[in-house]
Amino acid sequence: MPHNTPPRPICGHCDGFPQVAVTTGQTTPTGERETITADCPACHGTGHILARTIARVGV
Repeated sequence: MPHNTPPRPICGHCDGFPQVAVTTGQTTPTGERETITADCPACHGTGHILARTIARVGV
């Protein structure tokens, strides 16, 4: 019988979209836009609230 794990709460700061690509405004030699990846500072790029945050806040 399979054991289901309950879903972890989604981060309220990024709504589950923890990483975004941001264009720098520069282009590469091939003409493509240069981008950098930015992680959500609240969940550190996981998309979910961390266990220690849940314990502290009491969600």
